[in-house]
Amino acid sequence: MQALRSFFTCLLFLFSLLRISAATALSTITPSQCIRDGETLVSVGGSYELGFFSPGKSKSRYVGIWYTDSTDAVVWVANRETPLGDSSGLLKLTEQGVLVLLLNSSNSIVWSSNSSRIAGNPMSQLLDSGNLVVLDGNETNPDNFLWQSFDYPCHTFLPKMKIGWDLVTGLDRYLSSWKSTEDPAPGEFSIRMDYRGLPQLLLMKGAKIQARAGSWNGLYLTGLGYGVREPNPISGTEFVLNKEEVYFEYSLRNMSVFSRFVLNPLGVGERFPWVYQTRSWELASTFLADRCESYALCGPFSSCSSNGNSPKCACLKGFVPKSSKDWNSGYWSDGCVRRTPLACSDGDDFITYSGIKLPDTSTSWFDKSMSLKECKGLCLGNCSCTACANLDIRDGGSGCVLWFDNLTDIREFTLGGGQDLYIRVAASELGTS
Repeated sequence: MQALRSFFTCLLFLFSLLRISAATALSTITPSQCIRDGETLVSVGGSYELGFFSPGKSKSRYVGIWYTDSTDAVVWVANRETPLGDSSGLLKLTEQGVLVLLLNSSNSIVWSSNSSRIAGNPMSQLLDSGNLVVLDGNETNPDNFLWQSFDYPCHTFLPKMKIGWDLVTGLDRYLSSWKSTEDPAPGEFSIRMDYRGLPQLLLMKGAKIQARAGSWNGLYLTGLGYGVREPNPISGTEFVLNKEEVYFEYSLRNMSVFSRFVLNPLGVGERFPWVYQTRSWELASTFLADRCESYALCGPFSSCSSNGNSPKCACLKGFVPKSSKDWNSGYWSDGCVRRTPLACSDGDDFITYSGIKLPDTSTSWFDKSMSLKECKGLCLGNCSCTACANLDIRDGGSGCVLWFDNLTDIREFTLGGGQDLYIRVAASELGTS
């Protein structure tokens, strides 16, 4: 019995040593240290790990960051366009505060970070957010980081990562898909912020818009507001727009919960929460889940609905198909035109649409302080104005958005979400079907 007790005491001692080892695992590197192939850098809380890996069946070697509990879920890659052919890679930090990936055999630089400032006491650290940073000394203010991987996203959108622009430096933070599951080089698809007019989030294939998550209305992006009724108990979203930056980000209310958004090689956005019970990622939602998310499927001055009815497209009230023959054959891209021209005077008014994904805002105009009454008046006073809406729907609504010329990529939600859109028509159209 005494021998058995001693055995278990030894086991407990060994387990405690393992816990101490995990807790004290290397989470920072200085110019006197480096990471070789086979070694890893672990975040302070142990959530993320950085090291060398080969995706799928590929033999190429990359430096990447992945979840400690799910090593195949790579969230960021350093040398995504310059793979190593063998395991001779070496990641180190220079005295100037620049991360460099070297070929140990030739000492040639394969990849490097950048910085406009020179550090006095540089250190690189993997944060428990999955962000690899270079900082000077014990600096903890993210605004003062010399460099951070969150400024250069790959295919994964992580909590507290920004998608959008630093308008001071011109830095564009956007997601880009992998070429394939075995090649992390930038693929055809990207998710980025368009800050022309009222900023909006777009899914692009090259230079062509594939889908639009929409503009921010104070609570959510109007294209992602499907079924929105109550605040999300798991995550929160934020949109920032000022003279210095414009970006969208999300955060988790419980930091022990893992969630990631991945833009896959086919251009489909997929959200995966980590399920501890099954120790696996489960697909929770996708972006481009139905045809109504395809950009401008129904053409100008029409709306798309996924309520199960056919056809999916319908002209807005006061509008008729531009080509009845094409429209009836299921070709909707030409959209609709006005049945009655605008009077451009007191003879125009508005038809209200509720639960709407607002039209493309790339050529819109907006004002944060104007009331809805002032907004409508401003629209009626401009012959080119075709619609208006509140900028912010909170607390009864505030601010103003005006559209000019065509209204494109409108969607009707039937289960909540969206917002009110006021479409300008000739007064004679009011009350007509």
